[in-house]
Amino acid sequence: MNILDNNKTISRLDPQGVGRSIESLGLQCQQAWEEARKIKIPKSYSKVDNILINGMGGSGLGGHIIKSVFTEKIKVPFEVINSYTLPGYVNSHTLYIISSYSGTTEEPLNTFNEARRRGAKILVISSGGTLGRWAKKYKLPGYVFNPRFNPSNQPRMGLGYSVAGQLAMLKKCGHVNISDNEFKKVINVIVSLHKQFGTGVTAPRNKAKQLALKLKNRIPIIIGAEHLSGNAHAMANQLHENSKTFTPYYLISELNHHLMEGMQFPPSNVRSLMWVFIESPLYLQKIQKRFKITKRVLDKYKVSYLNYSVRQKARLAQVFEVLVFGSYVNYYLAILGNVNPSLIPYVDYFKKELKK
Repeated sequence: MNILDNNKTISRLDPQGVGRSIESLGLQCQQAWEEARKIKIPKSYSKVDNILINGMGGSGLGGHIIKSVFTEKIKVPFEVINSYTLPGYVNSHTLYIISSYSGTTEEPLNTFNEARRRGAKILVISSGGTLGRWAKKYKLPGYVFNPRFNPSNQPRMGLGYSVAGQLAMLKKCGHVNISDNEFKKVINVIVSLHKQFGTGVTAPRNKAKQLALKLKNRIPIIIGAEHLSGNAHAMANQLHENSKTFTPYYLISELNHHLMEGMQFPPSNVRSLMWVFIESPLYLQKIQKRFKITKRVLDKYKVSYLNYSVRQKARLAQVFEVLVFGSYVNYYLAILGNVNPSLIPYVDYFKKELKK
């Protein structure tokens, strides 16, 4: 039996329930959408000159995903940072979203007082912690959630709260336009995808398991573009933390201006690298052409690559399709590596050392 079809092995390696967190993504989205849209947000938050989101690691992924999907629709400059400090432009006309799943992430917390001093319009999103207490103390609007549908309690596996929660707040502020019915369709898509990629679907019929098997003992290079750029970032992040696998990501067309010359050395690239192209028929035709030519270049180098072509029709539905697919791929790769996908011992070690 393929190890990925052995439920006993999966349960043994995943006692914290990362798999159950993936299965609960739709429930996370539903909870966050219903709760966050009820938040009272001052009307002044609709009249801003720019939007800034600050979040680290898994807490920052939602911002990157939202920016990728809505960057052409949001009418003011929109930036995502991962920083101890604020850009110089932040002022009373800035909508500043502080994102920390735990509520204790030191980088965004370090900006809190400075953001208040500059008069920024602050929104918070967190499960509590210090950030949740500060939001209550200073009577700041935001979404402080109970992550009851994220049993692993890992921020990177609670992206339903991050994406849906921030989308609902941005909609409330008038910065994104997405209907309840449209988001309900997205949740239905998520539920249907578990029937394609979930643990109960055997490897011969499961594209996520098939990709994980091909990535074993390889260095994945995730390639995305346009509205799926944030997905490439998220997939790489989850492969790092869940699969413990070194995974860079690049975006077309930017990579075509430098990475085309970067495959020659070391010679081990031919054996070790596996590019993963996330493809969409909604990409610009020029971008789709670049994907094809990029593959031709890799053929010349004899570097391996794989494709994942999204099937959903709408942009936001495609984003969640890739999010579900990528989550399962990194989960299965962790199982193949015989590692617990939840534990992050070196991240935890690093945080402890910082406190000394």
